[in-house]
Amino acid sequence: MANGSRQAAWEFFGAELKRRREDADLTQVELGSRVFVSGGYIGQFEQAIRKPQLDVAHRIDGVLQTDGIFERLCRKLIDDKRYAEYFAGVVELERQAAQICEFEPTVVPGLLQTPAYTSALTLATHPFAADEFIEERVTARVERAQILSGPTRPLYWVVVHETVLRVPVGGPDVTARALDHMADLADARRVVLQALPFSAGAPANNGSLRLMEFEDAPPVAYTETSFSGTLVDDPAMVKRAERAYDLLRGAALSPEASLALVRSAAEDFRRCTSTT
Repeated sequence: MANGSRQAAWEFFGAELKRRREDADLTQVELGSRVFVSGGYIGQFEQAIRKPQLDVAHRIDGVLQTDGIFERLCRKLIDDKRYAEYFAGVVELERQAAQICEFEPTVVPGLLQTPAYTSALTLATHPFAADEFIEERVTARVERAQILSGPTRPLYWVVVHETVLRVPVGGPDVTARALDHMADLADARRVVLQALPFSAGAPANNGSLRLMEFEDAPPVAYTETSFSGTLVDDPAMVKRAERAYDLLRGAALSPEASLALVRSAAEDFRRCTSTT
């Protein structure tokens, strides 16, 4: 489903929610209190500014006695074939998050990638893929990154391992431009960026880690390996993930020193390009 038609479908979801709520003679605040979110969130669902999580959609169906229609719509809309099945729901949570904290040990985080960097990564894992497949992945990632410039953009904090700054992806020029882009977003205050240097030793977390916080819902953690991802909402496990992230953040360089390291690494790749 194209991005435009997907947005239109969410607008239908919102209009239908408003109609069913008014038919039940409930205000936004009253419905929100019954499904454990604020009335303001119900208003944002109805305006298609934010999208409800599946459990919220399920509770809305229960309160409005709508026979599962909102949960089914929600499941259909987050079933995006451009993403792995285990990641599609995470994309929707990103769009709803008030804060995202991410650690990446090997590659530039998806929300900070350039199209050329994404294309090179996709080709590395799908060496026989058709151009259309690669273009689809690039477009999907560009769309994801739009949350950093939208009206409800989250506070975004990223820690990257120094490995991210040293491994060429798509060649020195592509990597240099990707690092420049990451640094430019930090300069523009779209992201708080820290680098975990090699000198810090073993990291407190070995894999990719993402923490997401919401205005009116409990936080979740997401971990990922090469072929699978796990969304964690158990409070005790989320707390463990938060402690690991605090350790990563504490061991990392300051944002100022990190930015200098990223800029320096980009220059190193540019020098490689000029000597070849």
